Order: sequence, then structure tokens, then C-alpha cells
Amino acid sequence: MIIGLDVGGTHTDVVLLGQEGLVRQIKVPTNPVDLFATVLKGLEQITEGIDPDQIRRAVLSTTLATNRVVQQRIPEVGMIVSSGPGMDPELFRTGEHYFPVAGAIDHRGREVAPIDADQVSAVAEEMKKKGIRHVGVVSKFSTRNPAHELAIGEQIGDQFEKVFLGHRVAGLLNFPRRIATTFLNAAIYPIHKEFFEAVLNSLAQKGLKVPIRILKPDGGNMRFEASIDHPAQTILSGPAASVMGSVAFAPKDEECLVLDIGGTTTDMAVLVNGVPLLDPLGISIGDHKTLIRSLDTISIGIGGDSAVRVVDGRIHIGPDRLGVAMAYGGPVPTPTDAIFLLGLGENGDLDKAKEGMQTIADALGTDVQDAAERVFEQACRTILKEADRMIARINAKPVYTVHELWEGSRLQPRYILVLGGPAPWFAKGLERFSDNRVKVVPRWTVANAIGAGLARTTCEVALFADTEREIAAAPEENFTQPIPSNYSQEDAVNDALDLLRRKAIARGANPDHLELEVIEAMSFNMVRGFYTTGKNIRVRAQVKPGLIHGYDPVTEKFTDNRFV
Repeated sequence: MIIGLDVGGTHTDVVLLGQEGLVRQIKVPTNPVDLFATVLKGLEQITEGIDPDQIRRAVLSTTLATNRVVQQRIPEVGMIVSSGPGMDPELFRTGEHYFPVAGAIDHRGREVAPIDADQVSAVAEEMKKKGIRHVGVVSKFSTRNPAHELAIGEQIGDQFEKVFLGHRVAGLLNFPRRIATTFLNAAIYPIHKEFFEAVLNSLAQKGLKVPIRILKPDGGNMRFEASIDHPAQTILSGPAASVMGSVAFAPKDEECLVLDIGGTTTDMAVLVNGVPLLDPLGISIGDHKTLIRSLDTISIGIGGDSAVRVVDGRIHIGPDRLGVAMAYGGPVPTPTDAIFLLGLGENGDLDKAKEGMQTIADALGTDVQDAAERVFEQACRTILKEADRMIARINAKPVYTVHELWEGSRLQPRYILVLGGPAPWFAKGLERFSDNRVKVVPRWTVANAIGAGLARTTCEVALFADTEREIAAAPEENFTQPIPSNYSQEDAVNDALDLLRRKAIARGANPDHLELEVIEAMSFNMVRGFYTTGKNIRVRAQVKPGLIHGYDPVTEKFTDNRFV
């Protein structure tokens, strides 16, 4: 059996999956100030009466880190940055405690200027006086030679709780994005550590000794223990869970729009022939453009519990959420209240919903039924309009799936998969106000947790080789080895795949069902005068994101092919 657990800002969804399908599903309120109690309650309920030896693994997803970044509620961290000549590191300042220092490595990995140990010591002392506990260290070409980052990390490592080195958190070239990625790892670390410890303590309290994984934004998972050194990999794991919870039910021969409609937001993504689209460069979250590999998703501030108000005679929905719908005891009218008045909702107080919608009707100068219809239509049309904008944005640039550059025609999805609490209700409107076929994902209320539970372990390796210097390196993997001058691109591919295989198994992948692929392989001649002096070779390889081997018997048990 597999446990899938999705910790959201409002609710934590937990599922227990077995060969017979979905064995059990529960929801518990998320208490952000006591995550231990939240996770423990979810695990207690989902495993009640279950032999712990039957549970094969647990996979988690969470939006906690994402919410803190978006709300700008992350702790203060320090950054030490060395760039050398040609680029002003101040252009990429991440906050108050940001310190450019001397030292430079060139694009070939050769030292141009040494670090200044006294300067580094002075910076460390200043950060300690300001109460900084977590630090990021980034050198411009550390992915070619991490010596400066390693030296600074060794010098200051015992003075702070955690020091993140840029080459270990992002192995690709792009100095500004590596700074942002390292900064976010340092900033999210204490948030994720609290979540990490809450989960481990909850499992220990239940006596569950099972492998734990956490979902990453690219739709794959990693060993939970590895996440403590890569906490930023938990960003956007919630939307990724939505996508993975839809993959098994998506058409395999056409494009599909996925909409996860929650209480506060709607998350959107596109599948091409059942395969998710990828943001190939990296997540942009808040003001931070990173190198964190992610599925291409967006979130908009409209959901079933979004506050509805009338301003200057016009209906405004969201982006704020002030509580649940009035039909469930909330303080202000919401789209869910409109849905109840239209006869689509269930298990709520119709009189309370009508009371809330009456205030909207009075402000519009109409009757309550018409007001409900207008609120519901505007909510559906807003979601569809934002989906059209997302598709236009995707079509304006090269389209990448998680497997490859997709060189087909422009995306024009005419099929929508909907999940989330109010999915069945919204699905009726989405089909009514568009030309799309609409289907509700089976077990739509907990599809995120199902997606997390069924996602396979993924990772990526980037390897660089310089045959003139006779060295091959993958700094993010702490790998360096001498190579002969006749080292070829084929040799680099073989070494990259070997590194990837070992990394994937270490992160929890099933060694019997590894799907490895090369996603980039390039070789450039280096010329001095009129002669070729060597080759610069670059290879990137990945484990294909997707669902675990043998998932079909699980999902087929609750597949429902009905269209809404």
C-alpha cells in the first residue's frame, strides 16, 4: 500500500492506495502552527486498523513553502557572492544581508583572482551580529570549478546553522538564477525543516517505518532525507501533484487543459498526449527567477471560497478568501454560495447561501437567482479567460514537455480535466460557457494526494568536460575526474547516465524500472590561433517524470469515463 499526503494551506488530504484501488481517503484541517498535530492526525486516521507492514511508502506534497515565499514571509538569510570582472553582482541583490566579495573563476574553471579570507571572515562576523543563521554562497562559474564556494563554505560552515553552496543546489550555468536558487534554498530551509521534523515525528509516533518521498515541482519525487539539503525543491509541489493526479486519466492522443479548482486559487497546466509541459529554464516565484526545474503551471486568485463583492456596479471575485462559503458557515458570499442557489451544490445551508447572495443581488439591483447566475458565469469565464492567456503565453515560445521539445502545431486544447473540491459544480459551467469537453478527475477531492502517491522518483544530472584541461565534472553531484584528451561526447553521455543511475537509486528510484534519457548533448571545438586545442562537452540527462511502474491496476479501479 502507498500513502499519499498533500499538506495544503487550508486542508491536508491523505489517501491510502492499494491494488484494490483507493482504500481510504480523509481530510483534516491544516494547522500551520502545529504541523506535527496535523500530520499525525492525518496518518492516524488513514492507517487506523491497517498493518504497518503492508505500507510500502509514503509520498508527500505541500504548498507551505510556496505560500510563505509568495506572502513574503520568509526568514532573513545571508548571501556571499563572488562574480569577478564583467558583471556587477549588485544587480542580483536578494535582500539586506547580501555581500559581494573578491575572487573569480573564469568560464573554463580557471582561477582568475583568489578569495580574500579576511574579507569573508569580516562578512561572517557582520551576519552573525545581525542574527543570520542560514547562508548561501555563490561563485559565478562554480559549475565549472566549485573551489571558491567550497573554500568559503569550509571557512564559515561551523559559524551558521546551514550553509548552501550554489553548485550543489543548481548545476547549470546562469549566475543570476543560481543566486536566486541558492537564496531560496537558504530561506526555505527553516520552514521545510519544521515540516520535515513534524512528518518524521508523526511517523515515529505511529510506529511507521516506511520510505518517505516528497514531490518536486517537476512532477517527480525524491527521498525525504535528501530534501533537507534541497528544500527549494518543495516549491510548487502542490500544483505538480494536481498534474500528476490527472495524468492517468488524460487522453493520450490530444492536448488537455488541467484545472485544479480549490477554495482560494485555481492551478492550471497543459498535457500534450498525456505528458505534462515543462518550464525548461526554471521556476519564477515572486521576484525570484530560479533554476528549479518545474512543470509549466500557473495559479490565479479565484476559487470556490473566493470573496464576492460588488464595486461600482460590477461583480468582483477574489483574489482574497475570507473563509468558507456562507452555506458552510462562512462570513461573506462566494461562488460556492451561487452554486448552491443554482441547484448544483450539496450538503450546505441553502438559506445561508441565499442570505449571502441577497447582498450581491441588492447591490446589482436584481433578484437573487439572477445574481447567483451572474456570479457563477463570471467565475467560470474568468477561469477560461486566464486559461486562454496561459495557452497564448505557451504558444509564444518553444514548447517543451517533460521529455522533449514538442515541435507539433500550436496548442489548442479542447479537452478539460477538472479536480479540486468544487470540481463537479464548476465542470458544468466550464462546459456550458466554452466549446470544450469537460471531465471530472475521479476522486477529485483528493486527486492531489493520489498524484503525489503515484509519482515516480526523478532527478537530473548535468556533466561538463574540457578535453584541453583533461577534466570532467558534475559539481552538483560532487563529481570530478580526469579524462584523456580524446574523451568524446559519447563518453560524456555514458558517464552522465552512470551518474544519473546512481543518483536516482540513492534518491529512492526503483532500479528495475528506471527510464533514463539524454535531454541535451553538445560538443564545441576550442580553437587557439588556427588549431583546435580541445573540446568543450556538455550533457544533461534525466529520469523521465511519470507515474510509478504498475500504477494501472490502482487507477483503473476508480477510472470513470463519463463526461460531465
